[in-house]
Amino acid sequence: MDTRSKDDLSFLESVDLSFNRAVSLLEVPSALKEKIRICNSTYTVRFGVRLRGTIYTFTGYRSVHSEHMEPVKGGIRYAPNVDQDEVEALAALMTYKCALIEVPFGGSKGALRIDPKQFEEFELEQITRRFTYELAKRSLIHPSQNVPAPDMGTGEREMAWIADQYARMNTTDINANACVTGKPLNSGGISGRVEATGRGVQYALREFFRHERDRDRANLTGSLSGKRVIVQGLGNVGYHAAKFLQQEDGAVICGIVEHDGALYDPSGLDVEAIYQGLVRDGGLAKFPNAIIGPKAKVVLEEECDILIPAAVDSIINLSNADRIQAPLIIEAANGPITAGADEILRQRGTVIIPDLYANAGGVTVSYFEWVKNLSHIRFGRMQRRQEEARHQLLIDELERLSAATSASWEVSPSFKAKYLRGADEVELVRSGLDDAMRIAYQKMREVWHSNAAVDDLRTAAYLVAIDRVVKSYRAKGL
Repeated sequence: MDTRSKDDLSFLESVDLSFNRAVSLLEVPSALKEKIRICNSTYTVRFGVRLRGTIYTFTGYRSVHSEHMEPVKGGIRYAPNVDQDEVEALAALMTYKCALIEVPFGGSKGALRIDPKQFEEFELEQITRRFTYELAKRSLIHPSQNVPAPDMGTGEREMAWIADQYARMNTTDINANACVTGKPLNSGGISGRVEATGRGVQYALREFFRHERDRDRANLTGSLSGKRVIVQGLGNVGYHAAKFLQQEDGAVICGIVEHDGALYDPSGLDVEAIYQGLVRDGGLAKFPNAIIGPKAKVVLEEECDILIPAAVDSIINLSNADRIQAPLIIEAANGPITAGADEILRQRGTVIIPDLYANAGGVTVSYFEWVKNLSHIRFGRMQRRQEEARHQLLIDELERLSAATSASWEVSPSFKAKYLRGADEVELVRSGLDDAMRIAYQKMREVWHSNAAVDDLRTAAYLVAIDRVVKSYRAKGL
């Protein structure tokens, strides 16, 4: 359902506005600006599947925004109201996101107009396999050309179906598993992919709070510990972001907003318990003290330190922007703030960590999975025990010196256990994700603080991303 005010720009118009605002600050020929801005192609497919004794017709999309690098990358979402403009806006964001976070992909996106809740699992498998067939036969799913991933309404299960269907169609392709990312571990996936986008939100906030000048812009002090957080959308992204911030950083999750209700407690909510109840009941309405009906969205406007919109686009718009109290907003969802709302919030001094950076954890770890599939070896398999052996040499030598000199010190058992353990795949994935999020943020903030014409992180992010796309096209001779 469209949550925008009637005076708001659409999602695609908002993305284009942000692009135009940033590109106006770069010396780029107008023809190249337009080449980068517009979507290269959008394929629309309509196909029938026989279900329940009749034929159901479905409409799907796959947009390719930019092929300055290949393969192009972007998730496939299942949603009942998705349209071409939404898919093209998401594909554009993927181009800028990949450029900003420095993963070597162009931008793409896909969608199927369907409410997955209305179908049984075996029916969804039939539908997904047919959609895969329609895209793959046109190389719109391909390890070296177009690599989908999960998005809203899809997950590991759908990605496994896609990978299997592609492999059936390409029986001699040794790299068939690399045709899609976000797969289960037993189907060529990678440890840490399910949590990746939420984990990336956590790493983004950690990096923000490392910089005093940035905290000052949001009138915040100290660390994440004790910061009051409201999360809109407790799906995969919102749940993992909230859980990690609560359990590992000491943040207080004081508000959770879902499609059917909201929970608010200034002293803090138990994220894990609420998520388990949400999975069981399909919503928050059955929880004690749940706020139901139109008042649920008002929880977004409660006083807090950090607001995390982590579900649908345009949830913060002209109808509620002036009542948002959070001094810091991090866009875990794609396009959760409309252009009009963004203008209001920026004028009030609200700091917004933009979507093309904040939710880039998913595509970053998808990149790691893609590389794993092409290399046909698990990360850490070659070096983990060698690392442990080298660390053991150091511990043994320290203990020998201690005994030889009758020294009173010794290596503590807890330190010894941690030091001797070599990194496994999930630790390497988290390390790579943390590094990518840190470097991208540092590049954004450098532009934010050094360019007088840039007063927000969104424009800074677009400037970094567009500049990299421009350089890539110029290297190709454009």
